[in-house]
Amino acid sequence: MDNIHLKNKRNWRRKMRVRNKVSGTSERPRLSVFRSHKHIYAQLIDDLAGKTICCASSVNKEISEQIKHGGDIKAAELVGTLLAQRAVMKGVKKVVFDRGPYKYHGRVKALADSARKAGLEF
Repeated sequence: MDNIHLKNKRNWRRKMRVRNKVSGTSERPRLSVFRSHKHIYAQLIDDLAGKTICCASSVNKEISEQIKHGGDIKAAELVGTLLAQRAVMKGVKKVVFDRGPYKYHGRVKALADSARKAGLEF
């Protein structure tokens, strides 16, 4: 097996380990994080209904105008703040955090901390 296949399998297993413990409801949606090298994305998901409540990413026009590069900590903080503002406007205060296959460190931690500061509880 080549290394890319093994890396994808490890990431998938790590993601499933987290997802088995975390599920979103309409009262407490799941805050899911995806990061690539160039951008970071976050969304609130109601798993019972199978719907996305709101989302934010470093590709959004409001954020991309303020930053040079979408794959850094500053971009993650802006995404977390924007997501929290949109969630509060929709009436969501409490969420469960789904870090996916990523460590709670760096950009993922910055996004979570800024979402907390902007009004989300998790």
